Amino acid sequence: MESDYDELDRRLVHALQINGRAPFSTIAEVLGVSDRTIARRYARLRSAGAVRVLGGVDPTALGAVLWFLRVRCAPAASVPVAEALARRSDTSWVSITSGGTEITCTVRTESEADSEALLLTKLPRTPRVEGVTAHSVLHAYYGGPDSLVAKLGSLDDEAVERLRPPPVPHRPGPVRLDDGDRKLLAALATDGRAEFEQLAAVTGWSPTTVRRRMTELRERGVLYLDIDVDGRLFGVGPRTLLWLSVVPACLEQAGAALAGHPEIAFAAATTGPTNLYASVVCANQQELYRYLTTRVAALPGVTHVETAPVIKTVKRAATRT
Repeated sequence: MESDYDELDRRLVHALQINGRAPFSTIAEVLGVSDRTIARRYARLRSAGAVRVLGGVDPTALGAVLWFLRVRCAPAASVPVAEALARRSDTSWVSITSGGTEITCTVRTESEADSEALLLTKLPRTPRVEGVTAHSVLHAYYGGPDSLVAKLGSLDDEAVERLRPPPVPHRPGPVRLDDGDRKLLAALATDGRAEFEQLAAVTGWSPTTVRRRMTELRERGVLYLDIDVDGRLFGVGPRTLLWLSVVPACLEQAGAALAGHPEIAFAAATTGPTNLYASVVCANQQELYRYLTTRVAALPGVTHVETAPVIKTVKRAATRT
């Protein structure tokens, strides 16, 4: 499958990671090809499910809580339970791990009541669910607007600077979303490159209002551009999830070190039986072994490491807000 992609595909994806809404003409100029070539390449990659630019939402900016759930099931129940979780609008990265008996997923809850309903009522009473472990995210070291593509991409520093959008000033303060905002964020979660005219039709606003509100939501830290990529495009294999126990005095140092590893797609400090979570991508099992016995082994204060290879991803990034 890797042979289906070439260096121009990878350079295009790296360009989109830097600026997901950059015009094709700008990307074409930086990469030294025609606009038509870039448009054709992007259309092919997107239709094949190899790349997707989307609008991500930082739940903490809205006062929401992000949870990692580990749901243990009877083997025959894992697929239907995972599919049911995937249908929820508040879930992402629903995966089956550990020989098919465990489901992991990310859940965003808007309030304590939502958390209580999901964790204490709905999931434990689901037939054939044998146990649920919940980890609340305390601090993300890598992920969200930070993408693995930034570590794997091949564009040089000059190209990166030419593509990089102007910095967005941060405007602190509470954020309240109205129906128009929710429609806007839902549309961007499906296609982060949607034209302002398309977004205007969805929200009922003018294109100028859409542009202004997108800028405001980015300044408030609610909206960011993300890129969802098939790892095979860069020659990496399926994800492996790491659950680490770290001495509290070393947690910050260990988390920051993980964030810098080229194999890490996401890393966060959490509550729960373990206190450091990471999503790892390696080319193969031998590279995973090498990573665990070198980089992970060198992390300070680690007392326990559990690995869970992902055998099936039922849902990737969220498509609704």
